[in-house]
Amino acid sequence: MKNCGTSIPQDARPCCGGKPWDILALLERCHPAARTEPLKRTADVLLTLILLGCFCAKAGAAARPRFVAARGGELVTPDGRPLLLKGINLGNWLLPEGYMFKFKTASSPRLIETAVNQLVGEDEARRFWKQFRDSYVTREDIAFIKRAGFNSVRVPFSYRLLVSDDDPRRLEGVGYELLDRVVRWCKAEGLYVILDMHAAPGGQTGDNIDDSWGYPFLFESEESQRLTVRIWQKLAARYSAEPAVVGYDLLNEPIAHYFDAAHFNPRLEPLYKRIVAGIRRVDKNHVVFLGGAQWDTNFKVFGPPFDRNVAYTFHKYWMEVNQQAVQEYVDFREKYRVPVMMGESGENTDEWVASFRALLERNRIGWFFWPYKKLDATSCPVSVNRPEGWDAVVAFADHPRTTYEDVRKNRPPAAVAAKALAGYLEQIKFKNCRVNDGYLKALGLK
Repeated sequence: MKNCGTSIPQDARPCCGGKPWDILALLERCHPAARTEPLKRTADVLLTLILLGCFCAKAGAAARPRFVAARGGELVTPDGRPLLLKGINLGNWLLPEGYMFKFKTASSPRLIETAVNQLVGEDEARRFWKQFRDSYVTREDIAFIKRAGFNSVRVPFSYRLLVSDDDPRRLEGVGYELLDRVVRWCKAEGLYVILDMHAAPGGQTGDNIDDSWGYPFLFESEESQRLTVRIWQKLAARYSAEPAVVGYDLLNEPIAHYFDAAHFNPRLEPLYKRIVAGIRRVDKNHVVFLGGAQWDTNFKVFGPPFDRNVAYTFHKYWMEVNQQAVQEYVDFREKYRVPVMMGESGENTDEWVASFRALLERNRIGWFFWPYKKLDATSCPVSVNRPEGWDAVVAFADHPRTTYEDVRKNRPPAAVAAKALAGYLEQIKFKNCRVNDGYLKALGLK
């Protein structure tokens, strides 16, 4: 910086705490003739501009939280270090799945809810589900996840918890507070969060896991697509300034393999672009995660990345563990220099889990195994003990109930059903669960 041909001495450069007379003294040191009243006024103006600039710079820095980002083929922390996510899925909590209750035919949330309604009536069923959501994942569970060695959680949710039932649908429901709660707990424990729309309006999968009506209507329904964008926009606006949230997994396992791939697959990426465009109007900070077609396995549906902060996610279950199982995703990452993440796997032996986890880490692929907790199982970190009388609940849920006579004839005594459901709600609390040390060891956490 120079003035009137004279260099300003290093020890004379003003700081943001300078006073008008300091500025004037500086001007006088640079040019002895700078002693006039107009120059004093100039100094006042100059200081005002400097102070305003310093204030704006500090305020801007304070107002800009720093976030995990996609950069050069990997996720990086705010300070630029590579981040390998090692997480667990909070499955069954905000989107129940029948097999985690030991049900076979009552497989989707609506079918499970129907069985519970038929067992104890709507009033008791409503109280059951409220207590279920309040007890299945608690602060104690999140603290354990951190203590076990995970650094992140993926939170599957149903859109139904975020909208009203009327027409047109309003963006309100119990899901917002439940998501706020788990994000708050994770932030306190130092865990990262990925939000996962496991069930989208209309159904993106067409099976029990998206609680749909047996067909991926989302890809053919303009109304469902608009609602999907609106929900993601509201969530993105809600968490736009939250660094604990890594990003948004837009659609879980879209388009099952038994639907017409030639018809549905070309519709997936355009829908992703539409959702991301909606998100970016309110949130430019967070990563968006795009899952491939056919249960998050098929990346051939993707063109070049269309967003600067995007990652791609795949799921892999029940395959032979070798390099071929992940090579196409590694190739995709190297071709486009974008992060890839394994969003779901598991439901297997400890030996298989250990082998696949090691393969992922050798290839620098972050992972989220599935699920965190389920009933009477070893293929998860935490197992729920089977409550007394639960076999009667399972028998009823799995028995044909196509007529009211079937319901009446096969329903267990009211006291048995009520006791079993109450016992289940007690057993799902973390303090009453058992920890599967072998599974944690398979994940390299013990």
